Amino acid sequence: MRFHFVLTLWTGVCQAAMQHYPAAWGHYDVCKSQIYSDEGLTWDYMACQPEAADMTQFLKVTLDPPNITCGDPPETYCALENPYMCNNECDASTEELAHPPKLMFDIEGRNPTTFWQSTSWKKYPKALLVNITLSWNKTIELTDDIVLTFESGRPEQMVLEKSLDYGRSWQPYQFYATDCLDAFTMEPKTVQDLTQHTLLDIICTEDYSRGYVWKYDKTVRFEIKDRFALFAGPRLHNMASLYGQLDTTKNLRDFFTITDLRIRLLRPATGATMVDEDNLSRYFYAISDIKVQGRCKCNLHANSCVFDKEKLGCECEHNTTGPDCGRCKKNYQGRAWSAGSYLPIPKGTANTCIVNNIGPVTRVCDNELLRCQNGGVCVNNVRCSCPSDYSGLLCEKSRCETELGGCGGPNSGQPPLTPSSSSRLLLLLLGSALLREASCWPAVL
Repeated sequence: MRFHFVLTLWTGVCQAAMQHYPAAWGHYDVCKSQIYSDEGLTWDYMACQPEAADMTQFLKVTLDPPNITCGDPPETYCALENPYMCNNECDASTEELAHPPKLMFDIEGRNPTTFWQSTSWKKYPKALLVNITLSWNKTIELTDDIVLTFESGRPEQMVLEKSLDYGRSWQPYQFYATDCLDAFTMEPKTVQDLTQHTLLDIICTEDYSRGYVWKYDKTVRFEIKDRFALFAGPRLHNMASLYGQLDTTKNLRDFFTITDLRIRLLRPATGATMVDEDNLSRYFYAISDIKVQGRCKCNLHANSCVFDKEKLGCECEHNTTGPDCGRCKKNYQGRAWSAGSYLPIPKGTANTCIVNNIGPVTRVCDNELLRCQNGGVCVNNVRCSCPSDYSGLLCEKSRCETELGGCGGPNSGQPPLTPSSSSRLLLLLLGSALLREASCWPAVL
């Protein structure tokens, strides 16, 4: 199964009209276009990136401990706000009563709501700890808030963590608690307390950890767009400022880049200062939805990302290759690889890899500038097979050039050919490379 993310500029414009924030990173949808220049029809390369998408459809989820999901054995649960209403069942062997992890990522809006649920806090006072790890096996860039929706009351203590090396190491993104000082010895803050200089600070917030009294407050957020707004303004109207920072500040780019996310649930909602040890089936975790909006990281060298054989990969342009378009293709190391640049807006800078300009690796058809002309056909990337009326390494010369009077003669029927100086240089380089390569072939007797 293959999915292509191909963004159209009009989609981004329409979304901008409907949302508080525009589709902020949606203006780099074309990698190259053909233009006319002094050399004729040629390519104009631009920085490009895939469309932002719901990345939860491409992830793998793992739970630790692996047997933390309820239902094996079957269990009955009480409502947090009413310890005597114990009519909720979890049974992994019955589809209608099962709450597996995949229900954190299914379509919302169903009635009744579907959700993953943990076992109850039956081993109290031992901590009820759960790690939920989301893995993409691919570097992705976050473009919108991470949103978790809880069905059992939001946890009283939680940590959101990220990895940039496929789960080998982890860094905290944000701490959540009803009492930050007590839980993590951190002063409580909100994203509104951050500035451009403190954007990368790791904070603890108490905004999302209230008990059952606020039972209709179900979401926990990690605010991405509010951080964008520190550079781009409240409505992200000054994207040039944000793009400039992302281009020049690696730590800032890395902050919004992940390969994995981990949700560490440390203490469930209790709704009171004291845990009711006679009704421990009131305490558990349940998540109905996780939203992670982002895009494949392609280093601004691709506008399409493919999900094939359970794996994401960029469809690289600009003569680049690799899962993230992170290196130049073979025979295109004419200059060192570099990521594309958002600037100057709106097209950015492609920083294409260019063909090697010396040695026998320079071959016909390896580059747009060395294509066969005038209907010629490339043969094994070594030579052009030319139509009867043309000759030359790239079929760039009319055969009338060898006739008496040349192409400007009265019987030629063609105007004189005047190849550009850059075309002559390319042909000289190519001819030199092919001659060197031919000199290395063994003689045929």
